[in-house]
Amino acid sequence: MQQPVFFLSHGGGPWPWLDGPFRDGFAWLEASLKALPAQLPARPRAVLVVSGHWEEPGFTVSTAAQPGMVYDYFGFPEHTYHIRYPAPGAPDLAEEVIVLAAAAGIPVGRDPARGFDHGTFSMLQPIWPEADIPVLSLSLRADYDVAAHLALGRALAPLRDEGVLIVGSGFSYHNLRQFSAAAAAPSAAFDAWLRHTLLDLAPEARAAALLQWDKAPAARICHPREDHLIPLMVAVGAAGADPGVCVYSENDLRGALTASSYRFGAGTAPSPFDKVGQLLKA
Repeated sequence: MQQPVFFLSHGGGPWPWLDGPFRDGFAWLEASLKALPAQLPARPRAVLVVSGHWEEPGFTVSTAAQPGMVYDYFGFPEHTYHIRYPAPGAPDLAEEVIVLAAAAGIPVGRDPARGFDHGTFSMLQPIWPEADIPVLSLSLRADYDVAAHLALGRALAPLRDEGVLIVGSGFSYHNLRQFSAAAAAPSAAFDAWLRHTLLDLAPEARAAALLQWDKAPAARICHPREDHLIPLMVAVGAAGADPGVCVYSENDLRGALTASSYRFGAGTAPSPFDKVGQLLKA
């Protein structure tokens, strides 16, 4: 049964392993992530994660059978540098990725040492805390070429029919120097453009708009570097003609920001975790 595709905002640092105000700030996001398995037609064979925290000169897949951890954050409590998300890797699936991409003329390299970064383990912990589903990591290409990432997603779309869940893990707003009330207006403006692009446009128009994402309102304020937006391009490529639905959105993340997540395929029923959509309809 065909799996949907997701673009998920993954939150900050190792937040699922924290308590207090920082963790509480992601409560609505956490609730939306916990609700994700109920949106799937079946338990995935594996999860392929394209994280905004891994980029290489060329596309690369992890081939480790038991990936380690990449603690790609700083300033957090000592225990967060010892946490584990012990999901197995998916080396056989990595080889499928390489073959599918090669058939589309896209070279993909292998990395036997790459572990899970926080764009992977912090996102997956609320969804599958048992860590019992194999997880494969796929890098961004460091040039952030939108067309190339869309093309890679299209090449990997057949994996959906094999029970593989494809997830682009990033953040719909990612400007760490402006993560305050000053970001309220720009994050809302960019989010409105993104919502319209992903939910209202036909597939070809959707891809065409994403090719020019940096012309969107407040685009470069919200994404000075587009590392956390580019995973969306792989997800949209893999989505093909499937329509999108917003599965998480709020306009008061960390007290001010608008952020969102999207699903493509497996129905278009409204999500109870789409606060912004509810506000727009009111």
